[in-house]
Order: sequence, then structure tokens, then C-alpha cells
Amino acid sequence: MTAYAIAHLYPEGRPDAEVIDYIERIQSTMDPYGGRFLVHNAPVEVVEGAWPGAVVVLGFPSIGEARAWYASPAYQELAPLRTRNMAGDLVLVEGVAADYDPRATAAALRAAAGAAPVA
Repeated sequence: MTAYAIAHLYPEGRPDAEVIDYIERIQSTMDPYGGRFLVHNAPVEVVEGAWPGAVVVLGFPSIGEARAWYASPAYQELAPLRTRNMAGDLVLVEGVAADYDPRATAAALRAAAGAAPVA
């Protein structure tokens, strides 16, 4: 099942040389794990709440590959180039199956809560 690395970053001004080096080198750390960029610092359209900063979304074939990429010596050597220069949050999350139906999740939640279904 596809997994994602999602970063909410807070860049301040123009990227410095270390951040540019990080951007140049990150793909090579992802290649052995089947990782690819899905979103990279694209403008966001905020429709609810606030979203200061930038968003980056990476896709991996599975949560195992995403974890292995993040823990890899190649990425751990590279990560400080970003973390020293840009605050942010990074999460790894597993996606849902292609046949995922949120109604089944709602039914399970209703059953657990003892609530009647909506007509």
C-alpha cells in the first residue's frame, strides 16, 4: 500500500547553499526505496484555517520503504542540510487501499459508539 512522507516546512527567505545542496541530492536517497516527489513547494490554496509555509509530499511503495528511506544512512547524512536551515514537521503515513470506502469506517465507528445510522 502506498505511503507518504509529508513535510510542512517554514522557509525564511531565499534558500541558502545547504538547502540547495539538499534539494539536488535528495532524489538519490529516495531512489533505492522507490520514492518520488508528488508535491514540491507548490503554491497552496488555503480554503480552511491557516497554512504558513510550504508543503512537500513524497510517495513510496509502502510504509516499510518510507521508513527505510528516512532511517537510511544516506538520508540521515543529508537531512541536517535542511534541518539546520529550515524549521518544519515531517510525518510518514500509510495511504488507503484503492477500494477504501469511508462508509465502512463510519459504520464501524457507529457500531463501536452504539449510535444509530443516519437515514
